[in-house]
Amino acid sequence: MALSDNERRLLAEMEAALEQDDPRLVLTMTGKARTRQGSRLLMGGLLLLTGMAVLLVGLVAKSTPGGIVGFLVALVGVVFLLSNLGRSNATPSSPGQKPKKAPWSAKLEERWDRRNFEN
Repeated sequence: MALSDNERRLLAEMEAALEQDDPRLVLTMTGKARTRQGSRLLMGGLLLLTGMAVLLVGLVAKSTPGGIVGFLVALVGVVFLLSNLGRSNATPSSPGQKPKKAPWSAKLEERWDRRNFEN
């Protein structure tokens, strides 16, 4: 079912308002922005692979310090991965954290109500 011209216009207005209110959300939803958690996961994976490669080179070269360094780098990578995987469901509960803003959907609903029920 196709959208009417009025519905298309309202959708375009809502999209523009969303882009103005929260540009980071738009970038995240379109996949153009890398989130902090995604960057840390990527860094953890790269550290893990690098550490394993250094560990393997240390084993082949029979170099104990090289193996130890490789193990430590891989361990740091695993810690990065595990700490960020657990962080996705975490909610800020410490008293020093900023209070959460109203979700963008609430702002859109408020605008919708103002626009439609003022008349």
